[in-house]
Amino acid sequence: MILAAGVGERLRPLTERAPKALVEVAGVPMLERVARRLIDAGADRLIINVHHHADQIEEYVRRRGGFGVEIRFSREEGAPLETGGGLLAAAPLFERSQPFLLHNVDVISDTDLAAMCGAHAERRPLATLAVNRRETTRPLLVDEHGFRGLANSRTGWRAEARTGVGRTEEIGFAGIHVLSPEIFELIIERGRFSIMEVYLRLAEEGHAIETFDMSDALWLEVGDPARLANADSVMMRVPPRR
Repeated sequence: MILAAGVGERLRPLTERAPKALVEVAGVPMLERVARRLIDAGADRLIINVHHHADQIEEYVRRRGGFGVEIRFSREEGAPLETGGGLLAAAPLFERSQPFLLHNVDVISDTDLAAMCGAHAERRPLATLAVNRRETTRPLLVDEHGFRGLANSRTGWRAEARTGVGRTEEIGFAGIHVLSPEIFELIIERGRFSIMEVYLRLAEEGHAIETFDMSDALWLEVGDPARLANADSVMMRVPPRR
């Protein structure tokens, strides 16, 4: 699933007349970049949640032939439902036969998604979260057993779901998840909510939520004009797809 319902307020005025998902990085819309990465990793079916300029996204995907795979859209009327609410709203569209990737549309990376899925399949946690070592004001708290909490360095807020095991590290979340379909039966939150709220509660209840370190991989978040300019510069130097 590609999370593409965001309004993209920090990218205005680019997102006033077009969705954030179709903002181009080095000439290619972010949505297509993420879709191609997921397909390269083995995905043969994509769910895309949409809200802001939803018609433009759906029309673009149709013109691109669905990128050669089965596509389903999850429309969020009224307002975006955030990561958790968006996932829950799309639940009826999932086949639930195997784990699936959940990917932010504004994240560009070259991490090995197939390897991440393989690690998840081997260890079989409820969720595996891609992380990288970088400066961030909203890190995950991670110890020897994986995810154990959240923090915000600007406000001093810190939430720990369980007692730490060994050394706890503050590390950045990379906007990519692998989830076991059982998570749908465990989401009790409703409306608009972050998936991180769900992870925090489930970790407190004893569910395994692990991490996949992608610190050595290229990772770009296209959240504002400065980051877009940087991503353009970086991706212009990356050889085009053949």
